[in-house]
Amino acid sequence: MSEKINRILCIEDETEMIELFRLILGRKGYDVSGATGGEDGLRKVRETTPDLVLLDLMMPDMGGWEVYQQMKADDNTKNIPVIIVTAKAQSIDKVLGLRIAKVDDYITKPFSPSDLIKSVERVLAKQEKIQE
Repeated sequence: MSEKINRILCIEDETEMIELFRLILGRKGYDVSGATGGEDGLRKVRETTPDLVLLDLMMPDMGGWEVYQQMKADDNTKNIPVIIVTAKAQSIDKVLGLRIAKVDDYITKPFSPSDLIKSVERVLAKQEKIQE
């Protein structure tokens, strides 16, 4: 029996960050794709239904919170876990994300590869338990 390869969509306006996510998570066997901006990301979430979304908050075309709200309002995408990955490091932003918006995790840039991997593994493990 082969193990399922988790598909991760990175919604980020900086292509260098998408490549960094692909490099770090690809080494762990994840299938990482990217979307450059909120509108492109929302379209790809709906088309591909990834197992996890890494979402930047500050993007020029559509902010991350708007993408998140639209995902959660759509029955087809509302159960996809979301990890916010952002340069917005103020504690109030983290509290808003984790406690009020109920994102699955919140990572601030710059981050260590091990922190990213731990977060992704923790969120995906929690999601698998929910689906059992």
